[in-house]
Amino acid sequence: MTDLRAPAPPTGDDSADNPTSAPASVTDERRRLHPAWIVAGVGFVALLGAAAFRSVPSVLIEPLHTEFGWSHATISTAISLNMLLYGLISPFAAALMDRFGIRKVVCSALVLIAAGSGLTVFMTQAWQLVATWGLLVGVGVGSMSMPFVATITGRWFVQSRGLVTGVLTAAGATGQLVFLPLVSMLATEHGWRLPSLIVAAVALSVVPLVWLFVRDYPSDVGVRAYGAPAGSDAGARVPIAGGANRALKVLASAARRPGFWLLAGGFAICGASTNGLVGTHFVTAAHDHGMPPTTAAGLLALVGIFDVAGTIASGWLSDRVDPRYLLLGYYSLRGLSLLILPSLLGPHTEPSMWVFIVFYGLDWIATVPPTVLLCRELFGADGPIAFGWVFAAHQVGAAVAATGAGFIRDVQGTYDLAWYVAGALCGIAAVMSMLVRRPKTAV
Repeated sequence: MTDLRAPAPPTGDDSADNPTSAPASVTDERRRLHPAWIVAGVGFVALLGAAAFRSVPSVLIEPLHTEFGWSHATISTAISLNMLLYGLISPFAAALMDRFGIRKVVCSALVLIAAGSGLTVFMTQAWQLVATWGLLVGVGVGSMSMPFVATITGRWFVQSRGLVTGVLTAAGATGQLVFLPLVSMLATEHGWRLPSLIVAAVALSVVPLVWLFVRDYPSDVGVRAYGAPAGSDAGARVPIAGGANRALKVLASAARRPGFWLLAGGFAICGASTNGLVGTHFVTAAHDHGMPPTTAAGLLALVGIFDVAGTIASGWLSDRVDPRYLLLGYYSLRGLSLLILPSLLGPHTEPSMWVFIVFYGLDWIATVPPTVLLCRELFGADGPIAFGWVFAAHQVGAAVAATGAGFIRDVQGTYDLAWYVAGALCGIAAVMSMLVRRPKTAV
């Protein structure tokens, strides 16, 4: 493992001045593990943990309803606030990472998550659920959301940027689903309080890892960004002022461009059709059709497993294929799968449900790598913050869908209408993606 405190090697290309020393230097650089991979690895762990934290509320709907008598819509409101803040905080978190550093922002976020999760065991009223899982945990996970991925990949990678984006995105999105069976089992066998306490403990345990191994810029440890050519300033620390105010300035600038609204609109539908609807209500909807909650949670975990392959492949493809065509395919396939889902739900897992799990899983959050790439092409150095606002739209859509689907379930006794609406909206997102105009230099 590379020593992150090692003295800085020469940043320029010295081969012309000292040709005899160049081969040894190049050989040594190739032999060592680039620090970018260490930062990406720790980021992977942090994002995986944040995803696990987000998986808890969706399996607590029924236990909280049973114990306190709160309606599905009331409980969904707390989950919606969590999702909303998860998105709205992200552009400000990205700006604060520029101003104060990645480590300080992420460690503070983990402490907030621990506090919010741990305090839930004392709640007796619905507003306390909103304050803990909704407000505190929402702000915490929002500070470690997808703009965190864009910040790491934008600073630390030139080569393999799309692939690393796919891997980190898979950690952030898939972990939420992979941990569902464990959380569901704990909640079923030991009550909903134990998962809440475990989340608090795990969040605190990740803090030392982030503090010790994450650095803000490659230049902080004397290297260039991974894959940057000799003499490049990629990865060099650049003083940035403004803090959270910069997030608002980037929004004001990006909002003048049609491409921003097309990406934000498509991503709002993305959030509604994944986290807001399926991620929040699939377990309850399957239970309505006679399926045990643990079985339904296991199916969502399989969605997460297939999403690992789908998102990593999407990152790899984003380096090679027009990202607009990727988004067209992803949204179209997702819409079709959601339209047929109501006919697949039942007490038993039929082969047709397995087909849905595979195709929907491959497409779960594969939209992120091409969207990150388009934001970087359209907005340059402001790309991570611009993506933060696009991701905020994603979570607004998720929050609306989470509350709306809960309301539909309370009124109609079924989620069918929610699935049909989400499927139709995905078709609109596919069209919006193709209307984005890429800069000529990127085409």
